[in-house]
Amino acid sequence: MKRFFDTELETFRSRLVLMGGKAIEHVRLALRALTESDAALAQNVISADDEIDRLEIAIDDEAVRYMNLRAPIATDLRLVIVGMKASHDLERVGDEATGIAKRAIRLASGPPLKPCIDIPRMASIALEMLRDALDCFLEADNQAKALSVIRRDSEVDQLNKQLYRELSSFMIERPDTISRALELMFISKSLERIADHATNIAEEMVYLAQARDIRHAPELKNP
Repeated sequence: MKRFFDTELETFRSRLVLMGGKAIEHVRLALRALTESDAALAQNVISADDEIDRLEIAIDDEAVRYMNLRAPIATDLRLVIVGMKASHDLERVGDEATGIAKRAIRLASGPPLKPCIDIPRMASIALEMLRDALDCFLEADNQAKALSVIRRDSEVDQLNKQLYRELSSFMIERPDTISRALELMFISKSLERIADHATNIAEEMVYLAQARDIRHAPELKNP
């Protein structure tokens, strides 16, 4: 028989998935604003950040209310705790999207420093990681997918380091590019952080499914 409070947990889960979808969309639009030098689109991303903030507050309030009223145990308690942690990571993803959008506005007024290849590639990997991590929240057996997310984090780290080296060379050879190069460095770092947040969520999904904390277990994360 379905428990009378199962519906509350499904609402909680759905709200987190909605928040994740919005965070992904904000990052995608911020990157589009960057590559298309679209300052108006970037401003829309900045203005929409409050949506994600409100969802984080709603998820926290719902989690606290549920724990106070239902006194959940075992799997239900892990679901609520993991959901709260994941919502905090998603709020940070939204903040990173806002940061990218602000830098996109500043870069839109000048010529591109170099073809936007590495940054879209980083964004593609980071967003795929985030989507897969959130998919784990909806799947019963999610360890394999969660571990694949965690293992991809090094790809984004390497791309970030590569782009830093290239942009550092630009700044040395052409001092007039320093301000634009620094903006791109900060955008690259934002994407690296988004991948880190996806990794955090994936680690929490393993804990949700198996009650195992793998945050400091490199033997499980490495292939």
